[in-house]
Amino acid sequence: MQVDLNLIKKYNKPGPRYTSYPTVPHFSESVGINEWEEQIRLNNQVNNRDLSLYFHLPFCPSLCWFCGCTVVITKRQDRTVEYLDYLFTEIDLIKKRLHPNRKVVQLHFGGGTPTYLSPDQILGLGEKIHRSFTFAHDSELGCEMDPREITKEHINALREMGFNRASMGVQDFKPAVQKAVNRIHSKEMVKEVVDWIREAGFQSLNLDLIYGLPLQTPRSFEKTLQDILEINPDRLAIFNYAHVPWMKPHQKLIKESELPSPGEKLDILKIVIETLTSSGYVYIGMDHFAKENDELAIAQQEKSLQRNFQGYSTKSGVDIYAMGMSSISQLDFIYAQNFKDLPTYYNRIEKGVLPIEKGFIMSEDDITRRNVIMRLMCDMELDYNVMSSQLGIDFRSYFKSDLTKLDEFETDGLLVRSQDKITITEEGRLFVRNISMTFDAYLDKSQTRYSKTV
Repeated sequence: MQVDLNLIKKYNKPGPRYTSYPTVPHFSESVGINEWEEQIRLNNQVNNRDLSLYFHLPFCPSLCWFCGCTVVITKRQDRTVEYLDYLFTEIDLIKKRLHPNRKVVQLHFGGGTPTYLSPDQILGLGEKIHRSFTFAHDSELGCEMDPREITKEHINALREMGFNRASMGVQDFKPAVQKAVNRIHSKEMVKEVVDWIREAGFQSLNLDLIYGLPLQTPRSFEKTLQDILEINPDRLAIFNYAHVPWMKPHQKLIKESELPSPGEKLDILKIVIETLTSSGYVYIGMDHFAKENDELAIAQQEKSLQRNFQGYSTKSGVDIYAMGMSSISQLDFIYAQNFKDLPTYYNRIEKGVLPIEKGFIMSEDDITRRNVIMRLMCDMELDYNVMSSQLGIDFRSYFKSDLTKLDEFETDGLLVRSQDKITITEEGRLFVRNISMTFDAYLDKSQTRYSKTV
């Protein structure tokens, strides 16, 4: 895949990542616990729908200055004991609202640093989850990991609890870059953890990198890429660092004068895409790459790929029940987010109520547009007749004004249009966020400052 830097400069503008539609900034406190409880009740009447469970484990021993997640920085291990007590109670609150026949097909531990928990705590949490829910035989269980805060005992505990997918943050191997963002680890440390993961029998390994960090250069990041290719992960997520100190004040610790210039960032991105797509990886879209025989790549070919708050997924038709502070749940017609501060989260759990702070109830138009955006993000195409049949609309008529906005993308070779279809080109995959924005009814009404699309 070849990358045109001029096109990147043209289309590199702020826009949503579309892990949901409508996006989180549109959630409202007017949608709270009463609306969420009612939707759970209605949703649970269809007791054959599969479940996806997410657990937010927010603790980290130190702050990575680039971080955009909701985290709790502490050296006090006892704080995790308290948190798990409340999390166990939230599990009970969710469990009693769900039909026991419903099966979990996906489980994810995110953070923070989930492996900040001790191996015994991981085993305890895993046992609680397995006692509370029924798992499908082919369920995916994934955990995010930090190579600095993990032992072989952590890996074995996760495997004992059924985890079969690992995702580890590497970000960059250049020591000066690591020091500049307060996240220091060696290449040897990462390789050792990868060996433990493979030795334990995990089915899939994803590694995260970030480009646009201070003191990175195209040449230095190319060296990191070559080191990563030697490790040979199944998947790679390579994120564009979003410098948003007005949203994340700790990012002020990063020296803006040391950040790569926009031109250097584009050069790095060009190297990333051209290196990986010539090394056996498929550019799935957004920031994600997978080997040609990986389930993500196969699902994309079969048009069964999905996208939600956990990124790209092969599990379709699932309801997401998320637990822990700040976590976001998703059912057919509603999103609901837990409180983002521990005291309020704890207070609601103590009262025996689900700790919902805000949410969003979708209209018919929201659901229609969500489906269109998801299929674009996952399939890299839209078949008008298929979409008309699936959505119960005349696609051409419904989106008549939106379709006229695609002319410029077509002129620039980012998509091809026929009478019945839109197909995003290989180069156009890089701009799928921009193309998807065409169908977003909220962008013109939003004052949100999004990260840039490329």
